[in-house]
Amino acid sequence: MTAADALATARELLREFPVVDGHNDLPWALREQVRYDLDARDIATDQSAHLHTDLARLRAGGVGAQYWSVYVRSDLPDAVPATLEQIDCVRQLQARYAKTLRPALTAADMEAARGEGRIASLMGAEGGHSIANSLATLRALYTLGVRYMTLTHNDNVDWADSATDAPGVGGLSAFGRAVVREMNREGMLVDLSHVAATTMRDALDATSAPVIFSHSSARAVCDHPRNVPDDVLERLPANGGMAMVTFVPKFVLQAAVDWTAAADENMREHGFHHLATTPEAMKVHRAFEDRNPRPVATAATVADHLDHMREVAGVDHIGIGGDYDGTAFTPDGLDDVSGYPNLIAELLDRGWSRADLAKLTWQNAVRVLGAAEDVARDLQATRGPSNATLAGLDG
Repeated sequence: MTAADALATARELLREFPVVDGHNDLPWALREQVRYDLDARDIATDQSAHLHTDLARLRAGGVGAQYWSVYVRSDLPDAVPATLEQIDCVRQLQARYAKTLRPALTAADMEAARGEGRIASLMGAEGGHSIANSLATLRALYTLGVRYMTLTHNDNVDWADSATDAPGVGGLSAFGRAVVREMNREGMLVDLSHVAATTMRDALDATSAPVIFSHSSARAVCDHPRNVPDDVLERLPANGGMAMVTFVPKFVLQAAVDWTAAADENMREHGFHHLATTPEAMKVHRAFEDRNPRPVATAATVADHLDHMREVAGVDHIGIGGDYDGTAFTPDGLDDVSGYPNLIAELLDRGWSRADLAKLTWQNAVRVLGAAEDVARDLQATRGPSNATLAGLDG
């Protein structure tokens, strides 16, 4: 199969089984760049000068469902209202672009959107700081449409350890396990991206529903703490969950790890948060890159992770979570949300079957959300909402 034939086949497959992407930070980019002024960043028009994401490029990329991250930084003093602002941003996007984005709360909603030719629009909260140690707040986020929560972001929370912070409670505390159980009862997916490996293992022990990794790759291929160790990948078949490969170069290309550490330190030296993507911050990034050319990841780099994850976890337990608009750099060929066909073409060249690719792009993610709904239905028939507190369980 020629490269052109592989790309044409990839695009044809995505018309039937479009991509469910587990993580896109467009709402945070809109907050940072224009304070949610959707006229200033009208994604019905070409936004390639400012964003990885707009409607035309989502269509070109074969995206059929998008989990929008309602992320807020873990060092914000008022994380809950900021998370609500992020949710409001997504709801504004859904209303403004209703012909393209269909609000989705369930697996059935996702399938309905596919049948209508619209993009299912879902939400995921990124970091347990967004609930301020309150199970009632967790339930409120679910009521507002949030369908997964990443247990931590880059910093620990009081009840769970992050992959990129010093160990705090050694994984999940007793209250952390209560959070997982309450998420199961609500039908909110437990997202284990960003968490320490100890937290991953504790959450798998505590959960009665499938978990996800909304944007993580394989640690055996790139040794970064944000990635998933093989022993955890091996547990996904019994759990029923899935790991969604991310495209962030510093998580997929080993040569990029040291470069990124130096780039992050350069950002801090210039007074910016290392994750900042404002125009001023990007000028600092680009100046550093001019002096220190960055190692370049490609679609083949990401495919290496998927090959490994399929071998260890099985094809029924993998997916895609690009992390667009949440990273300063992207792999060649996966420059923005229009790039998914290039990854599918690479996998076709590696001998992935149509059936396997349909699971990767669409079927696994729909199944996992549906399974979480089934578990929640059963749990709600046997127990009421938990009023557990951090102080009561952890002292």
